[in-house]
Order: sequence, then structure tokens, then C-alpha cells
Amino acid sequence: MTSALPATETEPVGAPSEEPILSATGVTVRFGGLTALSDVRITVPPASIVGLVGPNGAGKSTLFSVLSGLLRPNAGSVSLSGHDVTRARPQARARLGLARTFQHPELFAGLTVREHLVLGHRIRHSRSRLWTDLVDGRAWRSAGEQENTRVDALMDLLGITGLARRDVSSLPLGLSRLVEVGRALATGPKVVLLDEPSSGLDAVETDRLSAALLRVQDLGHVSFLLVEHDVAMVLGLSESVFVLDFGSLIATGTPEEIRVDPAVKAAYLGDEPLPEVGQ
Repeated sequence: MTSALPATETEPVGAPSEEPILSATGVTVRFGGLTALSDVRITVPPASIVGLVGPNGAGKSTLFSVLSGLLRPNAGSVSLSGHDVTRARPQARARLGLARTFQHPELFAGLTVREHLVLGHRIRHSRSRLWTDLVDGRAWRSAGEQENTRVDALMDLLGITGLARRDVSSLPLGLSRLVEVGRALATGPKVVLLDEPSSGLDAVETDRLSAALLRVQDLGHVSFLLVEHDVAMVLGLSESVFVLDFGSLIATGTPEEIRVDPAVKAAYLGDEPLPEVGQ
């Protein structure tokens, strides 16, 4: 039985708010004469999994850059936890509860699985200790009860407790992605942007990752925005899905609605049928 995560100051108290945790309104991005995004609007409700799909070049990566603060849009706005963060730096968004993973896992060779999660926790809760952590290995053995409890709960939740002492450089890609997700969750986020988390994974690894994300989401404390080429994974996990094509939003709906949407079929897979939900 999976233990619940101990609460952090970023987690909601009482009944969930109807206000989106993350939203983008009218976002437009131009690179010279090229319009990469045109009047895009998305919302991520509290404690939800939302999918973002589209063909190559549809604008998914550009939108992720806008949401995470790496790119400022030419028009439109981004809101995080009720705050306008359109002009805010990534560090400010992280303090408001935004975390993200990357298409290629950004892990540190020489650190163990557990140390990566401890690092994530201290990024959010003990930033003054980071320099000591990185230059003096003795610091990793000095942890408070709250930190130990949260890190242990996260490893249990993600099914990686048995790997706690393993150097991440020895892990296969599927487990590396779970470690990266764990590090992001250790910061105590309200929303995590997942950038192609199944890239390079086989079917077994993808199923393991999907199950871990559902376990986390079931606790009701965090939302995920999932950018993914694996349409079956997105339809199986997400409560709602946004579809981009050539920088424009062409469809929004439940996985069942997206699967049968003619515009999505034409833009994304041509004459190929979208996979059934849950396949």
C-alpha cells in the first residue's frame, strides 16, 4: 500500500479551488516572419493530468518554453496559482510551485537516486545548503525528519526505494525518468511540466511510468501537463487534452472526444485511426 506524501506549503488545503493551477491565454510567439504559436489558450486544473499533443513542429516545445519562463511571448499571458507570471523568470515560477522535466533526463553522475530527491527537496526548502551539498559529500548525511519522511515517501510512491543507493549513471533510461520525476516532485510543486517522458522507453517502462504518475495524481496534491508523442499514453492518462497544429489550437476535449475528432485525425495521423483510450 502506498503511503501518502506529507503535506508541503505548496499543497492545497481543504477543498480544491476551481481556479486553474496553470493557464495560458492568447499566447502568440513569433520568430521573425514565422508564427510559432497563435492565440493559444490552455488550462490545467488542480490535481489533474492534462495532455498536450500535436505533430512535429506544432508548437508544443515553444509553448512549454513560454509556460516555464524560458521564452517570453509576443502577446498573451501566463498565470500560475493565480499570479500573472508572463514576465517572471523560471526561478520565480518555481517558487510559486512550477517544476518540469526534460526530454533528455538531466541527472548528475556520481549522485545516488536518493541524493537526487534530497537535492530536489533542498532546492525548494533549503537553498542555502546546496553549495555545501555539492562540494562536501558529508552534507548529504545530514537531513531533517521532514526531509527524510518526504524523500522516503516519494521513493515508495514511485517504486524506486530499492534503488536508493544506486548511482544514477548505472540506471536504464526508464528508471532515470522516474528519478527525474521524483526530483521534480521533491520540490513540492503544484504543477509539473513533463516533456516527452516516454521518449526512448519500451512498453513495459512506459507502463511503469504511467502507473507512477497516476499514483501521484491520485493523492490530489499535484497536476501534470504532459507533452508526449505517444498518443496512447496521453489518452490513457489525461482527463483533458489540447491539440496543436502549426502553432494553433485545433481541438480541446476529453480523450474520447479527441480520439474521434476529425480535425485531430487529419492533422495528427492523416488517415490512421487514433488509438483507443487505454491501449
